[in-house]
Amino acid sequence: MAQKIIPHLWFNGVAKEAVDFYVSVFPNSSVKATTYYPEEGLLDFQKPLAGKELTIEFELNGDRFAAINAGPEFTFTEAVSFVIPCEDQAEIDYYWDKLSADPAAEQCGWCKDKYGMSWQITPTNIEELLQRPHAFEHMLAMKKLVIADF
Repeated sequence: MAQKIIPHLWFNGVAKEAVDFYVSVFPNSSVKATTYYPEEGLLDFQKPLAGKELTIEFELNGDRFAAINAGPEFTFTEAVSFVIPCEDQAEIDYYWDKLSADPAAEQCGWCKDKYGMSWQITPTNIEELLQRPHAFEHMLAMKKLVIADF
């Protein structure tokens, strides 16, 4: 079945850089299509964008995404994040090391990458781990989740 909902991410002129980064982090990932701003018909404030990437369709580990090169009008917030369920601590460590770029934004398995996107890097069995005595309290004290500390 085709994916019915495709996250579309707004970047301030760095969509290609961000997509290339994400594709390098996640396995089974690739750029699928790119459209470009036209050379003609742009408004004056758009003219510097002529010939540059407008939209990029890509897959991260088989999931479809889209990105747009736009302006500074909108930025990412923690109100939207992507969850990465991880099989073990090594996988948590891998994604945390690749994606976490803002130590002030780290808490309870949440991190923020260099483009401002929030990620939740969690064990696949987080619900089970949270049933352990004092697990929620332990999680609140963590930045990167450490399975052994639950």
